[in-house]
Amino acid sequence: MASVHLAGCGLAGKNGVPCFDGLRCFRPGFSVSSSVGVTGVFLDRRCFQGLVVKAATVVAPKYTSVKPLNDRVLVKIKSSEEKTSGGILLPTAAQTKPQGGEVVAIGEGRSIGKNKVEISVKTGSQVVYSKYAGTELEFGGANHLILKEDDIVGILETDDVKDLKPLNDRVLIKVAEAEEKTAGGLLLTEAAKEKPSIGIVIAVGPGPLDEEGNRKALSIPPGSTVLFSKYAGNEFKGADGSSYIVLRAADVMAILS
Repeated sequence: MASVHLAGCGLAGKNGVPCFDGLRCFRPGFSVSSSVGVTGVFLDRRCFQGLVVKAATVVAPKYTSVKPLNDRVLVKIKSSEEKTSGGILLPTAAQTKPQGGEVVAIGEGRSIGKNKVEISVKTGSQVVYSKYAGTELEFGGANHLILKEDDIVGILETDDVKDLKPLNDRVLIKVAEAEEKTAGGLLLTEAAKEKPSIGIVIAVGPGPLDEEGNRKALSIPPGSTVLFSKYAGNEFKGADGSSYIVLRAADVMAILS
């Protein structure tokens, strides 16, 4: 989502060092990081005046509306938490990136086979989406995200993730607590506790769309104890401190009994 602009000629300079307008002050005897791809030189801070990094696409004020196309949705992002529950101010780097917001505009949907499938979320809905989905927009003085409907994991009208209503083929699972002791009775530290991959299904989505645009119900009933892929899905903390995960039904590997 971030974009980088290098204002420069893009040609190799003396000794094979790339030449950029704004990167003129090379001093020998020092090294820069390997990501720059140059050794034996030092880049002064003034050399980066031609380097521009943007976190979001800024929509000019002359544009008064954004209309998503097809199955895309425009979401107004919730602001990050600036304080801890104890009132301590958080630096920008420590603030949690929001994963939710309000739907402010939707596309017209998409066609599957001969059927037209409308978007299942409505304007005004409070939704939760995948962490790295979509493209950020700065619009109307607020941060927005434009993303595909399939990147929305569920609708959440309260502040507690246990009330999440999953969409499409998503499943909401309450994760089992990690084992506190080994089989021999030794207490485990937090760092040594194995990440659980077992939990109880709290809610399921209406199912994926088939080739004709019809919903195919999931075969995982709420209340089931399931085994799921260890590194799949989006993790959340509930109001009571419990861990939850939202993942696709295909990432549920087995039902335990």
